[in-house]
Amino acid sequence: MEREKLQFLPVSLNVTNKKILMVGGGKVATHKGGILARFVSNVTVISPEFTDEIRQLPFTFIEKEYEKKELEGFFLVYVCTGNHVLNSQIKADAEDLGILASVCDAPMLCDFVSPAIHKQGHITISVGSNAQNVYQSVAIRNRITQLIMEGLLTIDQAPQLHTGEK
Repeated sequence: MEREKLQFLPVSLNVTNKKILMVGGGKVATHKGGILARFVSNVTVISPEFTDEIRQLPFTFIEKEYEKKELEGFFLVYVCTGNHVLNSQIKADAEDLGILASVCDAPMLCDFVSPAIHKQGHITISVGSNAQNVYQSVAIRNRITQLIMEGLLTIDQAPQLHTGEK
């Protein structure tokens, strides 16, 4: 399949009490971990080594090489090893076990991708590009953030929608 034909559905996943695995402890994992830490702390990171920065995150760290058995019991896996062959193997292992996987920097292998995010309280604004142009997504997210900071776009005074529930 061609990259341009990929279709990602924008959804918000309930990860309450769900176990998330990140394989890799380098620069890419550190970046992805920083984003995840804004939402969850129930992340286990497996890698033979870790950056000092990722170790500051509120996660569980296991210093070892990846093995397929490490995936058992996890809801999602972020694959961030920097080794393309290993990343592909982890993705295949996750697929065998029915676990959704995001292979960082390889949209063709991803079951899901992370959008550019602005989070303020319980409101999360996400901008995705269907894995086509992450820089464009980030630029739009940054513009939205700027508008909020300048008071030109308010998110704390949105009207309440009537849901019909009592």
